Amino acid sequence: MPGIGAKTAQRMAFHILSLPKDEAHAFADAINEAADTIRRCTVCCNLTDREICPVCADEKRSRKTVCVVENVEALLAVEKTNEYKGTYHVLHGVISPLDEVGPDDITVKELLARITADGVQEVIMATGSNVEGELTAMYISKLLKPLGVKVTRLAYGLPVGSDLQYADAVTLSRALQGRQEL
Repeated sequence: MPGIGAKTAQRMAFHILSLPKDEAHAFADAINEAADTIRRCTVCCNLTDREICPVCADEKRSRKTVCVVENVEALLAVEKTNEYKGTYHVLHGVISPLDEVGPDDITVKELLARITADGVQEVIMATGSNVEGELTAMYISKLLKPLGVKVTRLAYGLPVGSDLQYADAVTLSRALQGRQEL
């Protein structure tokens, strides 16, 4: 599993094997139930146990702004801020030619269909600042520009509480470019 090394995997396996049979079976049943019931939201491709996820079902959210994220973990990170009141679109990956992942392997088509059908006014590209995230943001931006949709990118810069002398040149450059008036 991603993020799980050999030692952690071994500890997890031994823990599961040490569980009483009824608990081990309940754990296996929970995994099977999740595999059977969790699917992609028909609107934004978020993971949900319903046809439409709770974010898309929330009538208080603005349908005019869509925040495009790489994965559900990124959606949850934005939600934790309690700042964003629009909807999302989950790509379930990024374009990565080296890994043979192209636009057809992520949910770009679904995004484009949604933008044209729903009258979206702004798309916020919230993909990572790595090469693949930037490539994906640029690709989608070029597809959306002819549709008359405003495309914005999350600002990058210095983390709150960090010391300037420890910032790398790219981060510092982005911070200077994205500066705001006080």
